[in-house]
Amino acid sequence: MTEPLFQQSTLDDAVQALRRDLLADGGPRISTMRNYRFAILPYKPAEEFKLRKLMRRLADDLKGEGWGVLAISLQKLLLDRIRATGTSNVEALIAREKSLHGRDPERALEHLRQKIGPLIEGPGGIAADVARLIDGFAAANPDADRTLVLVGRSGALYPFFRTSALLKHIDGKTRNIPVVLLYPGERRGTTELSFMGELKPDRDYRPRIYP
Repeated sequence: MTEPLFQQSTLDDAVQALRRDLLADGGPRISTMRNYRFAILPYKPAEEFKLRKLMRRLADDLKGEGWGVLAISLQKLLLDRIRATGTSNVEALIAREKSLHGRDPERALEHLRQKIGPLIEGPGGIAADVARLIDGFAAANPDADRTLVLVGRSGALYPFFRTSALLKHIDGKTRNIPVVLLYPGERRGTTELSFMGELKPDRDYRPRIYP
Protein backbone atom coordinates (compact mmCIF):
# COMPACT_ATOMS: atom_id res chain seq x y z
CA MET A 1 0.00 0.00 0.00
CA THR A 2 1.24 3.48 -0.82
CA GLU A 3 2.08 5.43 2.33
CA PRO A 4 0.24 8.71 2.99
CA LEU A 5 2.31 11.85 2.73
CA PHE A 6 1.07 13.65 5.83
CA GLN A 7 4.27 12.91 7.71
CA GLN A 8 6.28 14.88 5.13
CA SER A 9 4.67 18.20 5.94
CA THR A 10 2.50 19.69 8.64
CA LEU A 11 -0.80 21.47 8.28
CA ASP A 12 0.96 24.66 9.35
CA ASP A 13 3.43 24.23 6.47
CA ALA A 14 0.60 23.74 3.97
CA VAL A 15 -1.28 26.82 5.14
CA GLN A 16 1.90 28.89 5.07
CA ALA A 17 2.62 27.76 1.50
CA LEU A 18 -0.94 28.66 0.49
CA ARG A 19 -0.62 32.10 2.10
CA ARG A 20 2.65 32.72 0.28
CA ASP A 21 1.18 31.78 -3.10
CA LEU A 22 -1.95 33.84 -2.60
CA LEU A 23 0.10 36.94 -1.85
CA ALA A 24 2.63 36.35 -4.65
CA ASP A 25 3.71 39.29 -6.79
CA GLY A 26 1.49 39.52 -9.86
CA GLY A 27 -1.50 37.87 -8.21
CA PRO A 28 -2.38 34.50 -6.66
CA ARG A 29 -0.34 31.55 -7.90
CA ILE A 30 -2.21 28.61 -6.44
CA SER A 31 -2.31 26.89 -9.83
CA THR A 32 -0.01 26.56 -12.82
CA MET A 33 -3.03 27.30 -15.04
CA ARG A 34 -4.24 30.91 -15.06
CA ASN A 35 -7.75 29.92 -16.14
CA TYR A 36 -8.05 27.09 -13.62
CA ARG A 37 -7.61 28.65 -10.18
CA PHE A 38 -8.40 25.73 -7.95
CA ALA A 39 -6.31 24.19 -5.18
CA ILE A 40 -6.83 21.52 -2.54
CA LEU A 41 -5.52 21.67 1.00
CA PRO A 42 -5.67 18.19 2.58
CA TYR A 43 -5.67 17.74 6.34
CA LYS A 44 -6.16 14.95 8.82
CA PRO A 45 -9.84 14.69 9.84
CA ALA A 46 -8.63 14.74 13.46
CA GLU A 47 -7.20 18.22 12.81
CA GLU A 48 -10.56 19.72 11.82
CA PHE A 49 -10.61 22.31 14.60
CA LYS A 50 -6.99 23.28 14.04
CA LEU A 51 -7.75 23.71 10.33
CA ARG A 52 -10.67 26.01 11.10
CA LYS A 53 -8.50 28.13 13.40
CA LEU A 54 -5.78 28.48 10.77
CA MET A 55 -8.31 29.36 8.07
CA ARG A 56 -9.93 32.04 10.25
CA ARG A 57 -6.50 33.55 10.84
CA LEU A 58 -5.67 33.46 7.12
CA ALA A 59 -9.02 35.00 6.19
CA ASP A 60 -8.63 37.76 8.79
CA ASP A 61 -5.13 38.56 7.55
CA LEU A 62 -6.28 38.75 3.93
CA LYS A 63 -9.27 40.92 4.83
CA GLY A 64 -6.87 43.20 6.66
CA GLU A 65 -5.02 43.58 3.35
CA GLY A 66 -8.25 44.56 1.61
CA TRP A 67 -9.16 41.15 0.21
CA GLY A 68 -12.64 39.73 -0.11
CA VAL A 69 -12.89 36.24 1.40
CA LEU A 70 -15.91 33.93 1.15
CA ALA A 71 -16.12 30.82 3.34
CA ILE A 72 -18.61 28.23 2.07
CA SER A 73 -19.79 25.48 4.42
CA LEU A 74 -20.77 22.33 2.53
CA GLN A 75 -22.38 21.08 5.74
CA LYS A 76 -24.76 24.04 5.75
CA LEU A 77 -25.61 23.57 2.08
CA LEU A 78 -26.30 19.87 2.68
CA LEU A 79 -28.58 20.57 5.65
CA ASP A 80 -30.38 23.33 3.72
CA ARG A 81 -31.14 20.90 0.91
CA ILE A 82 -32.40 18.23 3.30
CA ARG A 83 -34.59 20.72 5.19
CA ALA A 84 -36.01 21.99 1.90
CA THR A 85 -37.70 18.61 1.39
CA GLY A 86 -40.09 19.49 4.24
CA THR A 87 -40.32 18.79 7.94
CA SER A 88 -42.41 15.63 7.53
CA ASN A 89 -39.91 14.16 5.08
CA VAL A 90 -36.99 14.94 7.39
CA GLU A 91 -38.75 13.37 10.36
CA ALA A 92 -39.58 10.27 8.31
CA LEU A 93 -35.97 9.98 7.16
CA ILE A 94 -34.67 10.18 10.72
CA ALA A 95 -37.21 7.67 12.01
CA ARG A 96 -36.44 5.20 9.23
CA GLU A 97 -32.68 5.50 9.76
CA LYS A 98 -33.06 4.86 13.49
CA SER A 99 -35.26 1.84 12.87
CA LEU A 100 -32.88 0.31 10.33
CA HIS A 101 -29.76 1.07 12.33
CA GLY A 102 -30.94 -1.03 15.24
CA ARG A 103 -31.11 -4.07 12.97
CA ASP A 104 -28.45 -3.43 10.33
CA PRO A 105 -26.22 -0.30 10.38
CA GLU A 106 -25.01 -0.88 6.82
CA ARG A 107 -28.58 -1.07 5.54
CA ALA A 108 -29.38 2.16 7.40
CA LEU A 109 -26.42 3.89 5.76
CA GLU A 110 -27.44 2.65 2.33
CA HIS A 111 -30.95 3.98 2.91
CA LEU A 112 -29.49 7.42 3.66
CA ARG A 113 -27.35 7.24 0.54
CA GLN A 114 -30.39 6.52 -1.60
CA LYS A 115 -32.38 9.38 -0.09
CA ILE A 116 -29.67 12.03 0.26
CA GLY A 117 -27.59 11.27 -2.84
CA PRO A 118 -30.14 12.55 -5.38
CA LEU A 119 -30.48 15.81 -3.42
CA ILE A 120 -26.81 16.73 -3.77
CA GLU A 121 -25.37 14.91 -6.79
CA GLY A 122 -24.83 16.22 -10.32
CA PRO A 123 -24.46 19.74 -11.73
CA GLY A 124 -27.85 20.73 -10.32
CA GLY A 125 -27.06 19.51 -6.82
CA ILE A 126 -24.86 21.00 -4.15
CA ALA A 127 -22.42 22.15 -6.84
CA ALA A 128 -25.10 24.52 -8.14
CA ASP A 129 -25.41 26.04 -4.68
CA VAL A 130 -21.66 26.57 -4.49
CA ALA A 131 -21.56 28.13 -7.97
CA ARG A 132 -24.44 30.46 -7.06
CA LEU A 133 -22.67 31.68 -3.92
CA ILE A 134 -19.42 32.24 -5.80
CA ASP A 135 -21.21 34.12 -8.58
CA GLY A 136 -22.83 36.51 -6.11
CA PHE A 137 -19.54 36.98 -4.29
CA ALA A 138 -17.72 37.71 -7.56
CA ALA A 139 -20.28 40.33 -8.51
CA ALA A 140 -19.60 42.16 -5.24
CA ASN A 141 -15.81 41.66 -5.47
CA PRO A 142 -14.75 42.22 -9.08
CA ASP A 143 -10.97 42.06 -8.46
CA ALA A 144 -10.30 38.35 -8.90
CA ASP A 145 -6.67 38.81 -7.83
CA ARG A 146 -7.71 39.99 -4.37
CA THR A 147 -10.49 37.55 -3.61
CA LEU A 148 -10.56 34.02 -2.23
CA VAL A 149 -13.19 31.32 -1.78
CA LEU A 150 -12.63 28.68 0.90
CA VAL A 151 -14.85 25.62 0.55
CA GLY A 152 -14.92 23.73 3.83
CA ARG A 153 -16.85 21.34 6.08
CA SER A 154 -16.74 18.82 3.26
CA GLY A 155 -16.55 15.94 5.72
CA ALA A 156 -20.33 16.32 6.09
CA LEU A 157 -20.71 14.94 2.57
CA TYR A 158 -19.08 11.63 3.48
CA PRO A 159 -20.02 9.04 2.30
CA PHE A 160 -22.71 10.52 0.05
CA PHE A 161 -20.66 12.57 -2.40
CA ARG A 162 -17.09 12.79 -3.72
CA THR A 163 -15.48 16.20 -3.68
CA SER A 164 -13.82 15.51 -7.05
CA ALA A 165 -17.31 15.62 -8.55
CA LEU A 166 -17.96 18.98 -6.88
CA LEU A 167 -14.87 20.53 -8.46
CA LYS A 168 -15.79 19.11 -11.85
CA HIS A 169 -19.28 20.60 -11.73
CA ILE A 170 -18.19 24.11 -10.66
CA ASP A 171 -15.35 24.30 -13.19
CA GLY A 172 -16.00 27.29 -15.46
CA LYS A 173 -18.49 28.80 -13.00
CA THR A 174 -16.15 30.55 -10.57
CA ARG A 175 -15.49 33.80 -12.47
CA ASN A 176 -11.75 32.97 -12.24
CA ILE A 177 -11.69 33.58 -8.49
CA PRO A 178 -9.15 31.44 -6.59
CA VAL A 179 -11.02 28.56 -4.92
CA VAL A 180 -9.43 26.36 -2.26
CA LEU A 181 -11.11 23.12 -1.21
CA LEU A 182 -10.34 22.15 2.39
CA TYR A 183 -10.10 18.37 2.15
CA PRO A 184 -10.34 16.02 5.15
CA GLY A 185 -8.51 12.89 4.13
CA GLU A 186 -5.20 11.41 3.12
CA ARG A 187 -2.85 12.18 0.29
CA ARG A 188 -1.32 9.07 -1.18
CA GLY A 189 1.36 9.15 -3.80
CA THR A 190 1.62 12.43 -5.69
CA THR A 191 -1.92 13.13 -6.89
CA GLU A 192 -4.19 10.62 -5.14
CA LEU A 193 -6.53 11.60 -2.33
CA SER A 194 -8.56 9.36 -0.05
CA PHE A 195 -11.67 11.14 1.27
CA MET A 196 -11.71 10.94 5.08
CA GLY A 197 -8.94 8.37 4.78
CA GLU A 198 -11.67 5.79 4.22
CA LEU A 199 -12.59 5.77 0.53
CA LYS A 200 -10.46 4.26 -2.22
CA PRO A 201 -7.93 6.90 -3.35
CA ASP A 202 -9.30 9.09 -6.13
CA ARG A 203 -7.00 10.19 -8.96
CA ASP A 204 -9.61 12.46 -10.56
CA TYR A 205 -8.05 15.72 -9.35
CA ARG A 206 -6.61 18.44 -11.57
CA PRO A 207 -5.95 21.18 -8.97
CA ARG A 208 -2.69 21.69 -7.14
CA ILE A 209 -2.56 19.80 -3.84
CA TYR A 210 -0.85 21.71 -1.02
CA PRO A 211 1.85 22.07 0.00
